[in-house]
Amino acid sequence: MKADRTLDCVGLYCPMPIVKTSQEIKELREGEILEVIADDRGIKSDMPAWCEKTGHEFLGIEEREGEYHVFVRKKG
Repeated sequence: MKADRTLDCVGLYCPMPIVKTSQEIKELREGEILEVIADDRGIKSDMPAWCEKTGHEFLGIEEREGEYHVFVRKKG
């Protein structure tokens, strides 16, 4: 999946990946996609819950070599 912006959260643990995602997504325009790279397993459940709470669209997670690549589309 092609992202408009990538946020590296490797080495950060809950709640920092969500905190940084919340800050970073403010910089995107509606409809753009943010890729968050993290190695905290908690992101697998935290990000879908955060998207549901904030209204952004959770597009999925890809696991690659111990890292999670999470994709979120910014909504209004």
